[in-house]
Amino acid sequence: MKERKKDGADLPELLGHVVFGTKGRRRIIDDRLRARLWEYLGGIARHEFGGIVRVGGTEDHVHGLIRLRADTSVAEAMRKWKSLSIGWVHREFSDLDAFAWQGGYGAFSVSPSREAGVISYIENQMEHHREVSFEEEFEGMLARCGIEFDRRYLWTGE
Repeated sequence: MKERKKDGADLPELLGHVVFGTKGRRRIIDDRLRARLWEYLGGIARHEFGGIVRVGGTEDHVHGLIRLRADTSVAEAMRKWKSLSIGWVHREFSDLDAFAWQGGYGAFSVSPSREAGVISYIENQMEHHREVSFEEEFEGMLARCGIEFDRRYLWTGE
């Protein structure tokens, strides 16, 4: 856990790998949007809840390796990340008025010793998804972390 100063106080940080998709897993994050969206998501993370180590993904989902200040919950960070970025996409790309994120997200704590591996994983998303779907990837992440889930309910409520 890294320490950061905020208003003179030491606040521990949590390193987390977060994952969420576009609503209905629409393949809407195209080349024209991708780099600008990743940059904007990075700015939100830095200004709203701690910091960004890496952000990436594909046409239908985002992975972020983020730092969360101790005074910010994962739920609050994800609410800000998603709502602020949707507003920005709608302002900057008027033809993407249907752009939205799925309702849920996955969040996994990351040991600092695994940081480089997660960065590499995020940077290689396009290649990774030539063989594995987002659904397969996410269900695999849950299984590897020992998180029980029922596939019937995992992809509903988008």
